[in-house]
Amino acid sequence: MSYSKKQKSFALKIALFATGISGIVAEYILSTLASYFIGNAILQFTLIVSIMLFAMGLGSRFSKLFKKQVIVYFIVTELVLSVLVSFSALIAYIFYGVTDISWLIIYFLSICIGLLIGLEIPFATRINDEYEELRLNISNILEKDYFGSLIGGLFFAFIGLPYLGLTYTPFILGILNLAVSFYLFIILKENVSTSSSKKLQVAYSFVLILILTGLFLAEPIIRFGEQVKYKDKIVYTQQTKYQKIVVTKWKKWYSLYINGNQQLSSFDEFMYHEPMVHIPMKATNSHKNILILGGGDGCLAREVFKYKDVEKVTLVDLDQNMINLGKEYPVFKELNQNSMNNKKITTVTKDAFNFLENTKEKYDLIFVDLPDPNNVDLNKLYTKEFYKLCRLKLKEDGVFITQAGSPYYATKAFYCIDKTLKAANFKTLPMHNQVLTLGEWGWVMAKKEKISPKEITNIQLNNLELKWLTKQAISQLISFGKPLVDTTGVKINTIFSPKLYTYYKDGNWDLY
Repeated sequence: MSYSKKQKSFALKIALFATGISGIVAEYILSTLASYFIGNAILQFTLIVSIMLFAMGLGSRFSKLFKKQVIVYFIVTELVLSVLVSFSALIAYIFYGVTDISWLIIYFLSICIGLLIGLEIPFATRINDEYEELRLNISNILEKDYFGSLIGGLFFAFIGLPYLGLTYTPFILGILNLAVSFYLFIILKENVSTSSSKKLQVAYSFVLILILTGLFLAEPIIRFGEQVKYKDKIVYTQQTKYQKIVVTKWKKWYSLYINGNQQLSSFDEFMYHEPMVHIPMKATNSHKNILILGGGDGCLAREVFKYKDVEKVTLVDLDQNMINLGKEYPVFKELNQNSMNNKKITTVTKDAFNFLENTKEKYDLIFVDLPDPNNVDLNKLYTKEFYKLCRLKLKEDGVFITQAGSPYYATKAFYCIDKTLKAANFKTLPMHNQVLTLGEWGWVMAKKEKISPKEITNIQLNNLELKWLTKQAISQLISFGKPLVDTTGVKINTIFSPKLYTYYKDGNWDLY
């Protein structure tokens, strides 16, 4: 069957549109994986997208070396791209499980995908030259590729990542690219030699079987890649549109991980939550209205509800899935004593910064129990601007406390948080404790008026059911030796001059 020039040109543009979708989604997948494996989302997205664009330039340059059978080379490029897109996440997870150079594999895959896309666009332009004049040819080819990139980005953000996850999204896009390229092959088949046509048909069959096999085996392979990195058995894993949540089990104890970083262990989480809650709660007389930013596991709320005069707790977490874990997952319902379903608590799914900007309420206590500031995204929740918002929403006798990482493993980061709170016109009191599964961990408590260490050490903990915290331990919690490194030059952390995440990344984590 013979097809018109218009039909051939249309098939070519559809192929470029599909390439735009699958190519950009592959880059977003690799960027997301790099963020999980390496950290610092903004840096990883910047590097990988830049590397891809550079590789596209190289691909365009290499395309001039192919002088004949351009249609065949274009279809072969589509086939290879379909395979790479499909298996990109799988390959990254496999290497993540067995080696420490998974970051290098991710960058390499980004280069390969960029090269293929860079080859395709000149190939498509040269093929379409027979069907459209130059003025229309260039604009139509580039238009379809760029439009595909937009659709791909929207698909990844609103469908792929939140619903299909990193396991199945690559395969869906790989199959889409393969199907469209096969449609193109059928349309342009009369322009391909008989021998090449037969070889391409075999190649299509092989690639289809390969992708379907990968789709079938993807989940157990990714589970293997994850399990190798965790010393304990994984009992729960979920990819949300914000983060990777993993729960592991050792004997009768459970650990929670977000993006590979341990958040708590049921073995000793009370050594973290009891000091963080009860010292601030005892440092003020009113507990009526309390705000918790983060803390979706519900353990902090559990400690708060030990005070009978608490009337209202608002818990704000960006990820509804994390809130659901604390509300519904049996392990955490038992651990937090069903605090997330207490009638006094209201959960809000929102960015903490935006919530504070919009709320009209004033709070007796504000607890900030967020992940460590190991990237620019989280950095804003540890800035002078954020702390000024917190101070504005705090009652005059109110108490603020934030988790502040480790004063020993990330010394400059810890003192940066303290200094930034002071720059927001808070009076501060640093605290720390040796949490067995986390190491030496710290908080910074703050008020609008000066905090008296003597008054803190005289706190009474009578009538509270506590597992670890005692009156005698409080003096140790607020006592520090000299910093392990020179902190005199530590800068305050602001949105426009983010210093904290650099201090955090440059900490003594090799000793952790």
